[in-house]
Amino acid sequence: MIIRDAVDGDLETVRRIYNRAVAATTAIWNETIVDLDDRRRWAATRRAAWHPVLVAEIDGAVAGYGSYGDFRAFDGYRHTCEHSVYVDEGFRRRGVARALVEALEARAVAAGKHTMIAGIEAGNDASIALHAALGFVEVGRLPQVGRKFDRWLDLVFMEKIVGD
Repeated sequence: MIIRDAVDGDLETVRRIYNRAVAATTAIWNETIVDLDDRRRWAATRRAAWHPVLVAEIDGAVAGYGSYGDFRAFDGYRHTCEHSVYVDEGFRRRGVARALVEALEARAVAAGKHTMIAGIEAGNDASIALHAALGFVEVGRLPQVGRKFDRWLDLVFMEKIVGD
């Protein structure tokens, strides 16, 4: 597995992975399928803010992607980032998510971040377990703050102090 910065040629696969999560999971609380131009704008916005967009590549195929961005848009939060990682269903249970989170953490430390946040739907036991195994701790639960697939969703916040 290779973890590397995403290039424009990866964005069609990123779009497909994203849209699959939108259509079939509560990992993303959006309901709108996006086109390639949307993913190009998203990646350009992340890069312009010096936030990484990474992909995991296995045997020449993009197996997953991850990024982090600002946790909140106020100056006092500038040392905190929130990350997201999504894995193509054909590559799950192969360490892709772990590798992406670890790579994002290294990038966050290099960028001078102090804290990483994960916002996870409370029923996503696999993501909660992965983050716990990587040293994230649950710091809060917000009941019924989201809605998708005609049901209310709870949000779990997990945190890891990564920097000085």
